[in-house]
Amino acid sequence: MKLLWSKFSPMFRRFLISYVIILMIPQIAGYASYRASIEAARASSIENSLKSLNLGKEIIERNLLQVEAFTRQLAINQELYRLIADPKPLDVYNVYGIGKMQRSLSMYSSTNEYLSHFFIYIPNYNVIITPTTVYYRPEHYYAANAMDGMTFEQWSENILKKPHFNEIIPLQNYKREISSNVLANVPAITFLQSLPLNSFNKPQATIGVLIDEDEMANLTQNIVDQYGGWTLVRDANGEIIFSRGIEEGEAQRLAQNYGDDLNEVRPIEGERLLISIHSERNGWSYMAGIPEKSLMTNADQIKQVTLAFTLATLTLGLGFGLILAYRNSAPIYKLLSAFREQVSEPSGKRRNEYDFLASHIHLLIANNQSLENALNEQIPLLRDGFIKRLLTGEFYTTRELEAISSQTQLSIENSQGITGLLKVNGYASLDSEEMIQELGVAKLIIRQTMTEWNADVLMTDWGTDQIAFMCPVSDMPLDTAILHCESELSRLTELIYTEYRISTTIGTGAAYEVWNDVGRSFDEAKQAMEYAIHMGADELIRFEDTLKENEMYYYPIESEQRLLNTIKAGELEEGLRILDQLFVRNFEERELSYEMAQQFIMELKGTYLKLDEPKIKHDDSFAEEYKNGVASIQITDSIMVLRGKFKRLTEEMCKEVLRKRSSTHADTVQEITCYIENNYGDATLTICRISEHMGKSEKFISQLFKEHTGENLSDYVERVRINAASGLLLESGQTIDEIALSTGYNSAHSFRRAFKRVRGISPSVFRKMDNLSG
Repeated sequence: MKLLWSKFSPMFRRFLISYVIILMIPQIAGYASYRASIEAARASSIENSLKSLNLGKEIIERNLLQVEAFTRQLAINQELYRLIADPKPLDVYNVYGIGKMQRSLSMYSSTNEYLSHFFIYIPNYNVIITPTTVYYRPEHYYAANAMDGMTFEQWSENILKKPHFNEIIPLQNYKREISSNVLANVPAITFLQSLPLNSFNKPQATIGVLIDEDEMANLTQNIVDQYGGWTLVRDANGEIIFSRGIEEGEAQRLAQNYGDDLNEVRPIEGERLLISIHSERNGWSYMAGIPEKSLMTNADQIKQVTLAFTLATLTLGLGFGLILAYRNSAPIYKLLSAFREQVSEPSGKRRNEYDFLASHIHLLIANNQSLENALNEQIPLLRDGFIKRLLTGEFYTTRELEAISSQTQLSIENSQGITGLLKVNGYASLDSEEMIQELGVAKLIIRQTMTEWNADVLMTDWGTDQIAFMCPVSDMPLDTAILHCESELSRLTELIYTEYRISTTIGTGAAYEVWNDVGRSFDEAKQAMEYAIHMGADELIRFEDTLKENEMYYYPIESEQRLLNTIKAGELEEGLRILDQLFVRNFEERELSYEMAQQFIMELKGTYLKLDEPKIKHDDSFAEEYKNGVASIQITDSIMVLRGKFKRLTEEMCKEVLRKRSSTHADTVQEITCYIENNYGDATLTICRISEHMGKSEKFISQLFKEHTGENLSDYVERVRINAASGLLLESGQTIDEIALSTGYNSAHSFRRAFKRVRGISPSVFRKMDNLSG
């Protein structure tokens, strides 16, 4: 491999390594995403198992509550009360009374699966009554339902004669007679209750309910079937109520070691995950052990897909990397080979290829006269670009300025002077080739004349008929030098007109004293030129001259409209910025007369009065307060006071606009929810349909509903439909297909998926759970 790698050129190897590094970055990101997916799949499996275990716990406890309710009903049963409390009649067997009681008990066995096997022992008659028969001797009942490991005498003493209060005997094997003389082992949990309920010594009757292990354990069987794990339930004393998927000895060990872990998920031996839930009602612990491997079934699928995708992308990436490395390195390698054929390198280690090429290309350029001439031809363009950048203030450091001026061979020794714009009059519209040529000649004459006057003047074309220039001044006092320069410029305009009949206008800015201030001076020169064009002047106009004539206030219609729209939208920050800009333009940049200042304030008051139009529908109290605020603005107030009052009006109006908008949006959301609740059964009820009803865009109502409720609009529609479907499942006899159609689903399949997504269980299981609880 090393020999093969050494056969490639160093240039090719460097390119390939770079591409491989770039290729590995998304692979690392993909691996991180894969790990996150694995954890998500694991967490989802644990959550499903926890839900199943918790569901089984709730159903078991609900059924046990029904068993307790059954014993309380028997405690107040008058027929039973007479049998256990009345003196023993002459008919020692009381066949009629006992038979009537037995028949009344038979209906209870069909109300709850846990009541399929129960008995009532009445000492007054020494009889045991079951839902199916009457045993006039307890020995006969025990012969058909013997408890493993206990004789009849022990059973009679501990079960029939002792008092019990909601007592549960953990899992025991019963020898139950399933046919004539055929006994079978039936593991069951025994619930015992003495009558009356407050019996503390000798009970008058004993109720026993034998709950088959399968009746309880089947509620957690899906965990065993799905994951191949085990489940067990133990009582508060550590005795096992029932278990599934695990041997008895192992179940006892796990119950002792982990039975005190309350409501947690933790790993245990055997690469299993223990999930435990503690019941606050009876102190039972519900435990499930799930193999980690089975939890990762979905994760393994993700792993396989990710691995296949990673290998495919790596293969393609490496292939493209090889191709690109060759394509990019081959031209450089050929160029390097060509140089090395012409240039002899000293013996020893070769230099870096890039350094080698750079040094020899530099020598080649330095010695190539034709290339040097081509570069010299570009100097006028470089100078022109340099002057334009200088005039627009694009240089931020002296070092950058010096470097580029050196490249363009322009001197910047004098750092003070004035800037200006010279306009050639009479060429506003160039509609013929002759006029264009004539303008070009005129500009050339002007350039030559200004160069003859001062060789240090820097000039560049600015627009079609204007020339921008910088006039550096000597070391004499600046004011004197500027006056001299302006005088000379005025003389030049007269000279150009006298000798060449070319009319010109010049606008100059205030002097600059450092290079970084050139941009400011040139902006002033442009303002002076705009003023000169407006006045139709054909002489030199200074920036200072324009200020003397600036008596009008600044408040264009565009600024007023922008201010109105901004405040109506409730954008406080932007509204205050526009207001500050108006005050700066009128009271800091201008020297307005008292009359002009009054007119400006009145115009601004008129703008703010427009915000109180009836169509905006403000509250009466706010409207009155706002009008008073506008009326309180007096033109005799100071600028600072006026500015503060307009600022307060802006803040109050923006707050009111936002409040009204919030109230309007709340009404809109209420209308949306009412429309959904009235039309959820329509299968065509979509966000598009809702937006059409509201007369607003889909994006607007979706964002508005999310902001006000914190819930997606589509999720809310689904929740309303599922809530309605849940009510129909519990209260009506409709089929699932009929309920699906009546709640807005096109098919039962889509309804089942949506129901399980919201409720966590299927519709049929939901209905069955309600039937069980009933």
